[in-house]
Amino acid sequence: MAAVSLAVVTLAGCATGPGARAWATSVCTALAPWRTEIGSLTDKTQQQMTAKTTPAQAKENLMRLFGGAEQASEKARVGVHDAGVPDVDGGEQVAESFEAALGAMRDAYGRAKSGIEALPTTKSETFYARVAVVVQRLQTEYEQSAPDTSRLDSAELKRAFDEVPECR
Repeated sequence: MAAVSLAVVTLAGCATGPGARAWATSVCTALAPWRTEIGSLTDKTQQQMTAKTTPAQAKENLMRLFGGAEQASEKARVGVHDAGVPDVDGGEQVAESFEAALGAMRDAYGRAKSGIEALPTTKSETFYARVAVVVQRLQTEYEQSAPDTSRLDSAELKRAFDEVPECR
């Protein structure tokens, strides 16, 4: 009987995910470089939109920027995936929603990169008008998919995201 109890305890211990604070720390650690990259992308995109470059140069720069954001989003998604499932009520749903949000952002950046890639660069005015449309679509998709920790159903996770230094 003791061996069966030990086996059950051992298996239960293996099935348990990280606690709320540990999970929030892992997630915020995975998101920190992504946030920095996205902030940099935003600044560089705004600079690119006002820079005196040829449409071909702008196209190349924007494709590189959006490609970098796509890669950064995937890296953050993998980091969130690797954080596991928090050991809280609804933890699996929370982990899946974070991962799905980052996947949606990755895809939005990929579509923006493809959208820029498809633009002809022969007429400057037309090119920049179409770039603005691509960027607006990206902003809309980004806002729709951004993870929002204020809507967490878990009081433990809300508190953890508010308290752990990595999330500030």
